[in-house]
Amino acid sequence: MNLDEVRVRPAARSEEPPHRQLMAAHHYLGFLPKIGQTLWYVAVYHEQWVALLSFSAAGWKCAVRDRWIGWDFHRQYDYDRLKLIANNSRFLILSHWHRPNLGSKVLSLCQKRLSDDWQKRFGHPLLLLETFVDPQRFAGTVYRAANWSYLGHTRGYRRTRQGYSAKCYRPKKCSSKLYKTMPLCHRFDQVQGRAQRRPENAPTQQVHSLGLRLPAHDRQLLHRSPCLI
Repeated sequence: MNLDEVRVRPAARSEEPPHRQLMAAHHYLGFLPKIGQTLWYVAVYHEQWVALLSFSAAGWKCAVRDRWIGWDFHRQYDYDRLKLIANNSRFLILSHWHRPNLGSKVLSLCQKRLSDDWQKRFGHPLLLLETFVDPQRFAGTVYRAANWSYLGHTRGYRRTRQGYSAKCYRPKKCSSKLYKTMPLCHRFDQVQGRAQRRPENAPTQQVHSLGLRLPAHDRQLLHRSPCLI
């Protein structure tokens, strides 16, 4: 299999029923309905489907993510910026297509086009991708191979109408998950406080749109330039 011939594209409306059926039949969590801002993707090799993906709205609250970015959800301002993050809520490599490096290749192809697709469909770009990996089932190797970063474990809380609860009647659904993330801006590493000195006249990115803690000089520069995806 020549991985250079793999292509990734959004699922057409006519392809959504088989996409949904395959997810329901083969993904351990089943299919996820298209609610709110959601895009479904298919990875194709010589016109054959090899993998399916779903990207959805970000998790409402995630302590390990929010601390990393520097968000404070007592501010409505930070709630409004959730739309700049998308969650890779489903990823399925179809039967008979488990090949070395296929998963990381598909993820990388999605990363390259996802922000532009999101802009066209929902009117704004993405700055960050996230996913939650169940360590009881997976080690997250595919994401690591695609250069996603592990930030820590979630607390295992579940969302309810009253807020968040540690009580869970379906433990496998509420267990602590590995939180992994992929910035879509070249200089998003500044979010972790490890910014490097910017070369003279180097382009800057609007990573401040997520509320990052940057030096005053960088914040002034970031107000002038768009994020380069």
